[in-house]
Amino acid sequence: MDGPLLGEAAALMASVLWTFTSLAFTVASRKIGPFSVNMWRMLFAIGLLSVSHIVILGTLVPRASDSQWMWLGLSGIVGLAIGDLGYLGTLMIIGPRRGTLLMATNPIFSTLLGVFMLGEVLSPWALSGITVTLLGVAVVILEREENSSEAPLTPKQKALGVFAGVIGSVGQGVGLVLSRYGMVYVVPDDPLDPLSAALMRMLAASAFFFVAVVLMGRLGRMGKALGDRKGMGATFAGTVVGPFLGVWVSMVAVSLADAGVAATLMSLMPVFVIPVVYVLYRQKTSWRGVLGAIIAFTGVAILMLL
Repeated sequence: MDGPLLGEAAALMASVLWTFTSLAFTVASRKIGPFSVNMWRMLFAIGLLSVSHIVILGTLVPRASDSQWMWLGLSGIVGLAIGDLGYLGTLMIIGPRRGTLLMATNPIFSTLLGVFMLGEVLSPWALSGITVTLLGVAVVILEREENSSEAPLTPKQKALGVFAGVIGSVGQGVGLVLSRYGMVYVVPDDPLDPLSAALMRMLAASAFFFVAVVLMGRLGRMGKALGDRKGMGATFAGTVVGPFLGVWVSMVAVSLADAGVAATLMSLMPVFVIPVVYVLYRQKTSWRGVLGAIIAFTGVAILMLL
């Protein structure tokens, strides 16, 4: 399997892994709260990534330049600390199906960052992709719960869930661009190993988030969360699948595949999650929900591939 094909396969695998992670973190966030889930999942992930780094690469600390540490660290803070907190919040409030659909919009923000950071110009196709993606999101978000077998939500809950999802999507989209820049472009002759990049991002994200938790006075809640076996179990299971394997595989995708192709394939969660929630929870999705997911992904494909 050559480089580009391996990168695309890795992106697809990341999407599959994150689909199951969304279900685990939905359970965990509703049991112990998104702040506790976000902090504990990063600590678990650091342990798993560190052990893997020692076994596979022979060192505990990644060998990287100061510039690589800066860009990967910034990527971790924006994408994993801030972006994933929004993601966990939207999963808790509006559920995995609509939450993952909102996160499928992150390539939009990757594209917008390219305009401001790299001087790229939005083509008519890109503008069309943004419009189609947002249309698909609107179709599903505005769907009535009685048509989809999901728990009823108040307008305030929907608004808060969408706000959290937008924060998550912006963070993850921007974090993807920053991580690619730090891995591939800062030192073109010596790109970072994906495992090192994943560990560097996680270290920076956890340090930033820990300081935030202390300043906000939520450290006690983290300790209290340890008493919830179901919540912590779901957090650890989600960490193994997502922040450990998923982030690692996503760094492989970003380093080997075209960023647009990788972002598109990693945005397939809304499509994957529909049959998964039906099999696990017998949660039906109306034709409108299915149509919205297809429209949204079509918009992402237009935006990133054409």
